[in-house]
Amino acid sequence: MAIGERIHFFRNKRGMTQKYVGSQIGFDEKSADVRMAQYESETRVPKDNLIQALATTFDVAPEALKVPDIDSNIGLMHTLFTLEDRYGLKIEASEDGQPRIYLDLRNHPDSNQLFDMLLDWMDKTVALEAKQISQDEYDQWRYHYPTPGETTHTNFAKVIPQELSDYLLSEDKKNK
Repeated sequence: MAIGERIHFFRNKRGMTQKYVGSQIGFDEKSADVRMAQYESETRVPKDNLIQALATTFDVAPEALKVPDIDSNIGLMHTLFTLEDRYGLKIEASEDGQPRIYLDLRNHPDSNQLFDMLLDWMDKTVALEAKQISQDEYDQWRYHYPTPGETTHTNFAKVIPQELSDYLLSEDKKNK
């Protein structure tokens, strides 16, 4: 999730308007909402001092707003937190006390495609561990994913846009 989406996410999560957030971080009240709309749409990218002010306003760490650097442990953790917010990624302890990550599809039904992609990955990992495919074949699969025409859990041709799906569901509810 890009920084504009994160700003929008936390602003909505806190129940704040663009005008309120903009004025809290020091913009003139007349232009505060316009400036915030520019940051949320990523027409403009906030500098570090503005990110810090937004983080203070939202009561989050600046790293929760930034596009994470997945090459650092903290950046990777914030990536996982973003996946929790967006897709329902959850963590729990396995039977041996090790952390286990999974998708909670009950509260995030739009995560079904990601779930199918994870099943693809799991299938390839199982095949690698069973020595049904080589490390090179596994790497070839990963670095070219998704491969058009490959039989997988995911059928990309059947995926419809989220907006259309939402519309169809709302129409279906109206007709019941």
